[in-house]
Amino acid sequence: MVETVLLVGVVASIFVGFNIGGSSTGITWGPSVGAGIVTKTTAAAVMTFFVFFGGWTVGRNVMDTLSGGIITTDLTLTAGVGVLFFIGLGMLIANVFGVPVPTSMTTVGAIAGLGLATGTLNYETIAGIVSWWIVTPIIGLWIGVLIGRYIYPWVNRRVQIEKSEGPLLRLDRRGTIPTPTLGPNTTGQEFITTAVVLVIGCYMAFSAGASNVPNAAAPLVGTASGLDADTAIVVATLAIGLGGFTIARRTMDSVGGELSDIPLLAALFVMVTASTITTLLSWAGIPISLVMATVMTIVGIGWGRATRPITVREAVTRDVENPEIELGAIVAEEQAGETAPEIGEPESEAVLHGADLFNPRAIIKYVSMWIIGPSMSTILAYAFFSILPGVA
Repeated sequence: MVETVLLVGVVASIFVGFNIGGSSTGITWGPSVGAGIVTKTTAAAVMTFFVFFGGWTVGRNVMDTLSGGIITTDLTLTAGVGVLFFIGLGMLIANVFGVPVPTSMTTVGAIAGLGLATGTLNYETIAGIVSWWIVTPIIGLWIGVLIGRYIYPWVNRRVQIEKSEGPLLRLDRRGTIPTPTLGPNTTGQEFITTAVVLVIGCYMAFSAGASNVPNAAAPLVGTASGLDADTAIVVATLAIGLGGFTIARRTMDSVGGELSDIPLLAALFVMVTASTITTLLSWAGIPISLVMATVMTIVGIGWGRATRPITVREAVTRDVENPEIELGAIVAEEQAGETAPEIGEPESEAVLHGADLFNPRAIIKYVSMWIIGPSMSTILAYAFFSILPGVA
């Protein structure tokens, strides 16, 4: 009986990890794939390695919180399987509404529902986690605003990320030992910027592993007859990698296509900011989502970039007609040789068009789903474990 329940739990963990891999790989490598810097297969392989690295190191802190910090007792094997079910249900709800609900929040909600039903919820821990859920979007938004208003225009005038025809590197076989050299059309700047893009992609994959591997692994760790932490991390990583090699291929096409109108440089600013926030909080053992920091940083950069000609007060109170957030309007580039005006001076028409990016209604839609998703997993888990207390 125990072996059967464990098998079901492993299958559920693989299902959760598979879906995480499909979404997180697209978010992490979509811009680079769309720009032609890496292939989908290479992106999936690199993603799998760094997800494992992130989950094996920093992710253990998050796993400790999920498996033993939110409730005052260890998860039983059957309870862990039930939690994985509600994580999958939360992801299904997110897909139905087309909104990226953070998996970490759904996981915490399911475990919190179990704690409420059994009277084992650690209120101090859950209060600290929820506090960071409130603070993190604000941090991502305002860091993005500062980048979009003051940093991005300055860097954008000095750095161009372009992909030339032909291979980036080639082997020079004229000597005794073949040595790698720049490709026939590769410039030194292109090589350096491409290397930076790849490093940032690896960093974001590491961050995704630190925050997402525990979501698929933690419910089966610390149980009386469950998996040990090392095995659970390997299982979750393989599942995420499988998702990266399969369903993520379509996600990378989608993300790369949607982001094709956004300069890759702007996407890199988003990736670095969101990854840093997520990695630091994961290191502190706080279950946080890369999606949350990413979305709010995107909004912040777009808002900051589009509102350079006006004051902060005017930006906050400005009426917006656009009903949705358009990813293609995140950053409008200056034309070649054009210099970004100083703060408060008029911008070009292309940049002014991006002023419609900041849309309170669209942001409310995202934030509301971030509240509804974890709330649904908490309520459903509470009802389930209240009706069937023997399962817990």
